[in-house]
Amino acid sequence: MNGGYFVTGTDTGVGKTLVTAALLRRLRESGVKVAGMKPVAAGAVTGPEGPANEDALLLQSESSVRHPYALVNPWLFEAAIAPHIAAAETGVVIDTGRIVKAFETLRASADIVLAEGAGGFLVPMNAQRSFAELPGLLGMEVLLVVGLRLGCLNHALLSVEAIAARGYRLAGWIGNSIDPAFARSTENIATLTAMIAAPCLGIVPWLAIPGVAGAAAALPGAVRLRPV
Repeated sequence: MNGGYFVTGTDTGVGKTLVTAALLRRLRESGVKVAGMKPVAAGAVTGPEGPANEDALLLQSESSVRHPYALVNPWLFEAAIAPHIAAAETGVVIDTGRIVKAFETLRASADIVLAEGAGGFLVPMNAQRSFAELPGLLGMEVLLVVGLRLGCLNHALLSVEAIAARGYRLAGWIGNSIDPAFARSTENIATLTAMIAAPCLGIVPWLAIPGVAGAAAALPGAVRLRPV
């Protein structure tokens, strides 16, 4: 059985959190026990258990069981900046051991764990390491969220190559319509479908007010995500 799925994106701001939450809901409503995880987050608000990240709180709320926040988000930095910079400014080195330990606890109570990365696939954790290491450390396959806007073809195909170069299996991709004025969206989606060997799990339409329910309805391919 695999450890779950690592959700990465073609860039920051492409809707990874919305898609991850929507996948959690779709799976949970189909009877699968799921747990959401944000291993490293930057940008803190006041949560019910203390400082928290809004994205991590959403994943916590969409999980089958409300796990302690520290398991959902093992590393939290107050400033909403690149995590490795936030860590350096606070004199902290991100210890992946804490991430693995939290993941193992979540995995024990879930059929599938979805772990959302930060930014794109190669965003650094420090000067030597990047988030690209996490799927290997956690035994996860990868899901790619493609922000459908000008430039998405190059961003998506570069991400696919980087994932394959590390020996990971790309289990699927999801298109997220983040630009309502994106010209030739249908043609771009067709190109992505033809050029990415992994299946498309769904295309989230432009949502003037993004919501988990609306995104979940657009992800019929979530049923492909099963422990293997």
